[in-house]
Amino acid sequence: MKVLVRKFLENESSSGIILIFVTLIALLFSNSFLSPFYTDFLHTKIELKVGTILEISKPLILWVNDGLMAIFFLMIGLEIKRELILGHLSNFSNITLPLIGAIGGMAVPALIFFFFNINDNFALRGWAIPTATDIAFALGILSLLGKRVPTSLKIFLMALAIFDDVGAILIIAFFYTAQLSINSFLLATLCIGILILFNRLKISYLSLYIFVGVLLWICVLKTGVHATLTGIILAFTIPISLINEKRRHISPVRTLEHYIHSWVAFFILPLFAFVNAGIDLRNISLSQIDNSVFLGIFFGLFLGKQIGVFLFVFITVKLGLIKLPVGVNWRQFYGVAILTGVGFTMSLFINSLAYEDSNIFFYTDKLAILLGSLVSALMGYFILLKTANKNIS
Repeated sequence: MKVLVRKFLENESSSGIILIFVTLIALLFSNSFLSPFYTDFLHTKIELKVGTILEISKPLILWVNDGLMAIFFLMIGLEIKRELILGHLSNFSNITLPLIGAIGGMAVPALIFFFFNINDNFALRGWAIPTATDIAFALGILSLLGKRVPTSLKIFLMALAIFDDVGAILIIAFFYTAQLSINSFLLATLCIGILILFNRLKISYLSLYIFVGVLLWICVLKTGVHATLTGIILAFTIPISLINEKRRHISPVRTLEHYIHSWVAFFILPLFAFVNAGIDLRNISLSQIDNSVFLGIFFGLFLGKQIGVFLFVFITVKLGLIKLPVGVNWRQFYGVAILTGVGFTMSLFINSLAYEDSNIFFYTDKLAILLGSLVSALMGYFILLKTANKNIS
């Protein structure tokens, strides 16, 4: 299990570093003579058509956000299932600390955003934007400190981000769902029933799950519910452990996770960042930045996340209900609490759902995500670096 956790951390850390460079490239494209090519690339029409039965036509950016991100959520679902049944989160005592931190880290940013946007109903659609943590970016920052950061602190951050992802999934399902199409909903329910049947029959062929999962994605896309939720549903129907025809123990969950993890870390997330982080900064003025959405997102990420995570855990520890991770002091914990303000890809994703990629805020909503994540990353890194140097001396 330690090997699996180490490999997970290494993959996420490498992906986080790549995301930084991809974001810079996207900003370069959108703020130079390459801007028209970048815009045309994002809006390239891609069609999927099967006779007269099925037709899906979307620009590239939506294929990435609705399609490839479903694979990202599939990986998240597989990780959550494995951790809950076999991993670090299978022990109740290990769940409590990151769960409390995640609750605080979602509640306080949402309240800060609500405070700034209380009088604007449309702006309030973005209340969930600053509640997310980008595990790839956050672990990427921690990886720069190497062994100077306790492994228990990295595992805490990973577990907290997983609970953040669960919260994001619930938010997407309940708050960012359009009007339901009953026929598509019934077909989606049928697909889910087939997947559950596969699980009950202990079928180990991943190709069958993937085939029905693709059909489920199409049905969910047509229902009005966001199609990325398909990944979570599919993940939880795949068996964690089976005995094959050769009487050997196999784990379809681990097998599929192994196949898609690198694709997600090194292709899907970087591509998502490239198509979503390209903000045209040339026409953004200081007067445009001074709006309630920008302030709610920026302060929600930078102040809300760190205050929520640190305060909720601090109070609970002082009450004697939980303990800090082994080998971790309060200064180190505060540094990691700041890093949870790195929302980036998850915040950008929720932003695209909340405002449907409209330009009503002149890209200042996305700019707030980038700046809030950047300031959180830099401050968290330097606090952890200073703490690590003191420990070394």
